[in-house]
Amino acid sequence: MKKLGKKLWLCILAAVLALLFALFFLKKQNDGNMQGGGPGQGMGQAPGGEQQAKADVVSVVTPETGNIYITTGLTGTLESSDVVYVYAKAAGDVTDVKVKAGDTVTAGQVLFEIDTEQVESAKNSLDAAAVSLTQAQSSLNRMKILYDGGDLSEQEYEQYVNSLESAKLQYNSAKLTYDRQVEYSTVTAPISGRIESCDTEVYDRVTANGQLCVISGEGNKKITFYVTQRMLENLSEGDALTVEKNGKSYEAHISAINSMVDSATGLFKIEAQLEDTDEVATGTVVKLELVTNKTENAMVIPIDAVYYSGGDAFVYLYQGGTAKTAAIEVGLTDDTYAEVLSGLSFEDQVIKSWSSNLYEGAKIRLSGEREENGEQVSEASEASGAPEAPEAPEAGETAGLEG
Repeated sequence: MKKLGKKLWLCILAAVLALLFALFFLKKQNDGNMQGGGPGQGMGQAPGGEQQAKADVVSVVTPETGNIYITTGLTGTLESSDVVYVYAKAAGDVTDVKVKAGDTVTAGQVLFEIDTEQVESAKNSLDAAAVSLTQAQSSLNRMKILYDGGDLSEQEYEQYVNSLESAKLQYNSAKLTYDRQVEYSTVTAPISGRIESCDTEVYDRVTANGQLCVISGEGNKKITFYVTQRMLENLSEGDALTVEKNGKSYEAHISAINSMVDSATGLFKIEAQLEDTDEVATGTVVKLELVTNKTENAMVIPIDAVYYSGGDAFVYLYQGGTAKTAAIEVGLTDDTYAEVLSGLSFEDQVIKSWSSNLYEGAKIRLSGEREENGEQVSEASEASGAPEAPEAPEAGETAGLEG
């Protein structure tokens, strides 16, 4: 009896396992038939089990003509266009100072009085020459009476004439020396303008050619700054630049370009004329914005549309729903655009939106299009098509009429 019961339980277990296996097989077969494919071919999968990728939406632009300007920030020093350094023409003691820094002067105005210690001696020499001239003139007048009466020979008369001429030369020389010494002792302004600096005081001892003050002329001012050789190659006289100081901007234009390297800086000196800057003091350091490189009327595309591989530039083009790569040669670039030297035409549709799924041959669609059965359909064109016919009302419904 025990053996019979054990065999019965084994038969029941085998029957249950067979039933479970049959149910599992039927369910798997039914699932495959409902999905419309054979084993291993489910919804959204390509034959062979690979996932079908949807086309990425991209934005495109066509190349256009534009300008790219590269600006560089520099510093410069504001100077007067006319700057005169006033020097002492003779050594001596300063006896009077009539101006100070900041004063406005006119041409010919007296600035300093200097005791050159030679005016008095020059005056004595002039007085002595004047006496000799007077005596020579008197002697000649007396001798002329004798000469006219025949009591003096022509040779003797010529001696008195020559003596008078010699006295005149000596007098003129003495007067010139005196006038020069007077001029040296009284220093006047050579131009009208503003006293920029004046460190000379009364009782100072000055030497010949010693600086007394600096005068900046009236009118426009200039800016002096320095550039590298690379910058110099793109600069020309007349180029505009922007000057900033105390929150204000001023316009200037390059007036002089020095092609010789400055020995102190190793750079090239540039001068620019500046207008309407009376409120900015001469000698002030100002900020400059200067165009140091540019390209005009060039083919340009957005800088974000350019990719690089191994140092070579390329872009993706939209061609009938497929991404195509095109190698390009890039010129000047800024933060927004890149100059295209070769590789594109103005009709090309360049993909400007970035996607990690972009590659040669990738399926893409333009913004504003949608996919239907693997084809690109423009929503705009669909909206402009013929309207659909209204559905017939079902039984029990009445077709309404608009107002």
